[in-house]
Amino acid sequence: MNTLSFSISYQTFESLGELDAGDQILCKKAEEALSTSYSPYSKFKVGTAILLADGQVVLGSNQENVAYPSGLCAERVALFAIGANNPNAVIKTMAITAFTHNFKIENPVTSCGSCLQVMAECEKRQNSPIEVLFYCIGGQIIKVKSVKSLLPFGFVEERLGAG
Repeated sequence: MNTLSFSISYQTFESLGELDAGDQILCKKAEEALSTSYSPYSKFKVGTAILLADGQVVLGSNQENVAYPSGLCAERVALFAIGANNPNAVIKTMAITAFTHNFKIENPVTSCGSCLQVMAECEKRQNSPIEVLFYCIGGQIIKVKSVKSLLPFGFVEERLGAG
């Protein structure tokens, strides 16, 4: 038997002003993406802004459906748009934020497991890390240097797709 451990390092920032200018802009773009959220059922808006290596920023927002499983999270909306429109793009950084009128969000909202799996595959496919900023509007920001830190045991099966 082997006992192994895993730890991650991440940074926390108490306000947007503590981030470098590029990360501040990306967080603000994620906040802008909230305006296109279609969330009439949950009333919980999520926005994502993704910085590509060429400087382009791609936005995504959650899109709900009355048949709840048919909706899609903001992260996957943006990542799939990149995959469909610019499949060779290199993703540098993602900023993710959320807002609701129903209560005050006091901590950064993190990505769900399905989004983490898609983010991990994007990172693996491009063979370089993707930084992630979880941005709480008016509050703390969490920054990780790689999706691998968020999903160390993501699903991988090298034989799938080997043709």
